Amino acid sequence: MSMTVHERPGVYSDYDASAVISSTGGGRTAGVAAVCAKGEAGTLYVFSRYEDAVTALGQGENLTELVRLLLLNGAAQVRAVPVASASGYEAAFQLLEAEEDVTLMMCDSTDVAVQQKLRDSVCSASEARRERIAVVCGGGTESADNLVQRAGQLNSERVVLLAPGDDDCLLAAAVAGAIAGESDPAVPLGGAELKGLGGLEAQYTDNEIDTLVRGGVTPLERVSGVVSVVRAVTTRTKSGDAPDATWRELTTIRIVDDVIPTIRDALRARFRRSKNTEQTRGAIRSQVILELENKLSREIITGYENVTVQADAENPTVCLVDFAFTVAHGLNQIWLSAHITV
Repeated sequence: MSMTVHERPGVYSDYDASAVISSTGGGRTAGVAAVCAKGEAGTLYVFSRYEDAVTALGQGENLTELVRLLLLNGAAQVRAVPVASASGYEAAFQLLEAEEDVTLMMCDSTDVAVQQKLRDSVCSASEARRERIAVVCGGGTESADNLVQRAGQLNSERVVLLAPGDDDCLLAAAVAGAIAGESDPAVPLGGAELKGLGGLEAQYTDNEIDTLVRGGVTPLERVSGVVSVVRAVTTRTKSGDAPDATWRELTTIRIVDDVIPTIRDALRARFRRSKNTEQTRGAIRSQVILELENKLSREIITGYENVTVQADAENPTVCLVDFAFTVAHGLNQIWLSAHITV
């Protein structure tokens, strides 16, 4: 409402009210590209409130609903690019790829070729020190075996594929929002409640869940009306043609994306204009140890070793920093062995 201004001294106020879904401010930024009849195709929109997305993109548009679910489940901000047709996804991905602080990306396409382009964009951005993860869905009628096959076509530690399939990709928005809202990268996503969703296209048996998880697919389930993640894994199941479970757990890449940029940013901030001397290298080593100790105390990593800093023998302006660390593992199962005496 507008406020009427009077001449009398005093304290005045105004207010407004609406059913607004907005960021809580604690999460991270997500990027989304989706077909949208309204809004200007190929233009980057920034939203922290669902109400603003409705105004810019229109009520009832799928992109607007994706923004709602991203914010509702924990994203602090959404950067959205409307797409006019399937041919516009690649340009939209490139636009989002250039954004500095996007940590999650998704699209509304279930076409594996489009999802591979999203994967390539995410990997390219990550190589350029803008680390991020993509969340995608298969089609609503895809079987567990077909989803496992799709995961093999994506095969990246930076891509999460969800089961069951979802033609509107609402599940992907909810999961991406939940990942963006989780402040501790070592906490597994399994059991996380996904808000704003109805039912699921399929429910899986334990054997089917085994097949999905081992095949690089993240299964969801609905219990007592609540949709949640069973176990969050990445589509990376192979290195070349050889099976490789190193990057299976989503927490692994999330911890790497937390530790490495933290150390990188700390060194950039402190040693912007420095000499490559023994004293400076000692200070760099101390800073790296300080950051690793912080991650250790927060149980993001379980240990580190071999922190070395030395000048490059071939280029005296380069300082080589080397270290190793062990990621903390999420608790997925507890096994009870009961010994009963009668």
